[in-house]
Amino acid sequence: MNILVLNGPNLNLLGDRDPTMYGETTLTDINRGLTTAFPDCSFSFVQSNHEGELIDAIQNAHSGSFDALIANWGGFTHTSVAIRDALELLAIPKVEVHLSNIHSREEFRERSVTGVKMDGIITGFGPFSYHLGVEAVKNLATRN
Repeated sequence: MNILVLNGPNLNLLGDRDPTMYGETTLTDINRGLTTAFPDCSFSFVQSNHEGELIDAIQNAHSGSFDALIANWGGFTHTSVAIRDALELLAIPKVEVHLSNIHSREEFRERSVTGVKMDGIITGFGPFSYHLGVEAVKNLATRN
């Protein structure tokens, strides 16, 4: 299974950015952990602080080269109608993940604009949210 993993703004700062909220695990650690835990999967990792680059990656996934998408949109989760619209056309299993529980934070973070176009949202399990995301897309892929 070939899985595209997209990470939005500021996730490149994991490990340094508010460790009390996000922990000390870096994005490189998360990516390495997925590759190690799921040797039966092939991963392509993209992190960008730019909305257009994430949209380009979603649109490139239409080529059929990916079997599933896992994404942590960061702050774009709550604001990006453009990412939401790009997701609408992507017909592969799609799971949104968040390190923190977005429902236990500021009110504006409780709403996921992008989540409406995903098959599901996993939130609040730290780096393990990504592992749960892989399990979810694998399960969705076998049902289709």
